[in-house]
Amino acid sequence: MSVQMALVDYIPVLMFLAAAVTLQRDLYKSMSKGAFALFSAGTITVFVAGFYKATWKLLYGAGVCDFVPLNKSFFPMQTTGFVLAALGMLALLCHNQGDENKLNSVAIIPALGVILTAAAPEEYSGTMIFVILMVLGVLILDVGLIIISAKNKQTIAAVIYGVSFVFVMGMGYLSSKDFNEPLMNWIAEFTNIIGQGTFLLATWMLHKNVFAKK
Repeated sequence: MSVQMALVDYIPVLMFLAAAVTLQRDLYKSMSKGAFALFSAGTITVFVAGFYKATWKLLYGAGVCDFVPLNKSFFPMQTTGFVLAALGMLALLCHNQGDENKLNSVAIIPALGVILTAAAPEEYSGTMIFVILMVLGVLILDVGLIIISAKNKQTIAAVIYGVSFVFVMGMGYLSSKDFNEPLMNWIAEFTNIIGQGTFLLATWMLHKNVFAKK
């Protein structure tokens, strides 16, 4: 792992941060305090997870140290972040803000997680549940943004959010491959950049054409 590759890893992390902050500002007035707290905490957690991972790569690539906790915390932190962001999105789309029954319905994802954990074979329960929850979190987040884009007649933004989801899932697939090969690392880096770049582009289009005009 080279320093150059580690530095490139910060690019999609910063792209996601820019999109997350923009969405937080744009959706703030539409969300209840609880929904916004879930959404903002989730997106910031995803950013921190990515920042930790990129920093681990930089320290390792520069020969400073192998700070293992930065690497190991990435997967559970990122999963938690996407689940929290998805909960906030569900609260925004599926309930009138202030609905007393909101928490019961929004608890679908954690409840599903408990069920899947109990049902999963022991050798997979430590990781498979994180994979399932992450996919659900990213899916719900992107579908929610697609719905918001469609409601505001931003078809191109909706399509781009869909493209972003495909590339993020592609990044997940590539993470299971042999990363001892430099080529695989670079393919994964550019896949991640395209995934987060399209996410940022769609968010910017939504902001410029909808929220900036309100």
